[in-house]
Amino acid sequence: MLNSNQITDKLFQNWHELLQNFNINKTASEKTFTQIVAAYSTPNRYYHNLEHIHHVLEVIQTLESQTEDLETKTVQLAAWFHDVVYNSKANDNEQKSAEYADKVLLSLSIPSDIIKNVKNLILATKNHQALTNDFDAQILLDADLAILSSNPNEYSKYTHAIRQEYIWVPEAKYFAARKQILQNFLQRENIYFTELMQQTKEKIARNNLETEINSKVKG
Repeated sequence: MLNSNQITDKLFQNWHELLQNFNINKTASEKTFTQIVAAYSTPNRYYHNLEHIHHVLEVIQTLESQTEDLETKTVQLAAWFHDVVYNSKANDNEQKSAEYADKVLLSLSIPSDIIKNVKNLILATKNHQALTNDFDAQILLDADLAILSSNPNEYSKYTHAIRQEYIWVPEAKYFAARKQILQNFLQRENIYFTELMQQTKEKIARNNLETEINSKVKG
């Protein structure tokens, strides 16, 4: 398992390669990277941090063969910014993250059509719904929820981290809300959208959610 420095190094390499697609000035690229790292490293980010972004990007690269947008790397850009603004007491994190992305990408002279698509992808992470022909959104959402199909140890770490981010919520209220969220996913025909994730991860994710409901979520 990578430590925080190794994750940051890998993320820097990913960011550098991603921005090369747009011929971005190196100084501007590195300055923006530093700002993004700072945003994801603020206190109380137990899950929505750089490790999460690293994991999401890894899954995207696995699923990338299914996207229609290989050249502009829109999905990866959206992944970088989708949780850049995060406050567990707010309900507009996705909107604010999209606005943050809009401002930063505009300053880097990223084409306006790509910025628009990035913003739409970020907003899709609020309700985790994607149209059947929106392959970019499907890939981002599956990558964002890939943690649900992790091994028991990683899944336990994930649930603990999420609880830490909502530690201000009383236990009974938290578990009731958490249970409802998990049941909403289980009630879907499929948790994942892409064929690869459905074939390899769907059953594992469902087992994890059901186990959490039965063993940890009370009420």
